Amino acid sequence: MFEVTVEDSFDFRSKEYAELFASSAATAFQHPIWLALLYEKIVGQGAATPLIIVVRAGGRLAMVLPLVRRRYTLLKVVEFADMRVSDYISPVADEETFSRIVADGRTVAAIRKHLKPYDLLRIGKLADRSLAIERLFGIDKRESMGMSAYSSKLETTFAAWREHQLDSSYRKELDKKSRQLGRMGQARFECSDSIDAIRTTFDALKFYRGKRFDGSDGPADLLQSPSYFEFYMAVAAEGCGGFARTYTFWMDDRAIAGALGLAHRGSLLVILGGFDEAGYRKQSIGSLMFEQIARDCIERGDHSLDFTIGDEPYKITFGGRPSPMWQIFRAGSPLGYAAHMTVEKLPAAKVLARRLVGSHGKKPKSGRTVLPQAPSDEAAGS
Repeated sequence: MFEVTVEDSFDFRSKEYAELFASSAATAFQHPIWLALLYEKIVGQGAATPLIIVVRAGGRLAMVLPLVRRRYTLLKVVEFADMRVSDYISPVADEETFSRIVADGRTVAAIRKHLKPYDLLRIGKLADRSLAIERLFGIDKRESMGMSAYSSKLETTFAAWREHQLDSSYRKELDKKSRQLGRMGQARFECSDSIDAIRTTFDALKFYRGKRFDGSDGPADLLQSPSYFEFYMAVAAEGCGGFARTYTFWMDDRAIAGALGLAHRGSLLVILGGFDEAGYRKQSIGSLMFEQIARDCIERGDHSLDFTIGDEPYKITFGGRPSPMWQIFRAGSPLGYAAHMTVEKLPAAKVLARRLVGSHGKKPKSGRTVLPQAPSDEAAGS
């Protein structure tokens, strides 16, 4: 009934994939633009080898598993096409079709055969609501990543959202900060809709984030890598006006803060951001930016603001509610089993692995997902 193939040059911009994605239970991180550019700009630059498993039924696309092969010294690892930029992982299929695939022993066997050879299969960033991808690989249960993702429910009006999600004293504090910012020059916030404005915003983000995430305390900022910078920039440009939103806080025509968000099914996932900490920390520019992002989302009719993975305190301050994240592992050789057990049992090895791999399960201060400083830090600098 099902035909399983490996198509490492799969066209994620094709009509058949767009139709599959639209009807699937997949996330924004499996969007046609996101995956097409990820394989082109990051995987294609030698960071990994594509392993794209495609399942068809009667010639019609039924499921896609966008995977990669990676090598860590002697260890051969199969992973989802995450590459440290995706926050949620999912097979690209609808729930009913996925259930039929999992129930078909011949199809499951063919999928597992295409994964080989590997020492370790490792997939993280699985949300509670995600399809049970572990069933494809004969894995009994998920393991906790020890961290959560956060999403804030939006209201029908900005005033109602502020009242219900922000503490009254913090609302007053942000109002004061906004007045301070207004006295410093011509401040304006917008969703940038031109390539020039997007480029200016990303150049500013690269500078601000490079100073803040220099690698001295956790992974260095990904925007400092040309391939990652071009990836994010390309997503923002190709997705402008639909899938991707680039937000910019300007001061007298200079970008002092910015963020990149992905729009998916009424939710905005904020995945990248930065701000001029030296010049505007006392004005809590990061938090003011989040307020304005929420306002824009509400005006567009979005129902949630998703802060994605990471336990930074500011997410709770803005109404974020935690949802646990999960991971799965399967050893394909004694070396893979030993490597997994070593990392899981020895704290020092786990820390080292997370630094080297940009790991699933990184605790709060990552060089990618932190946006404004936490409100407590902002208050300390006021």
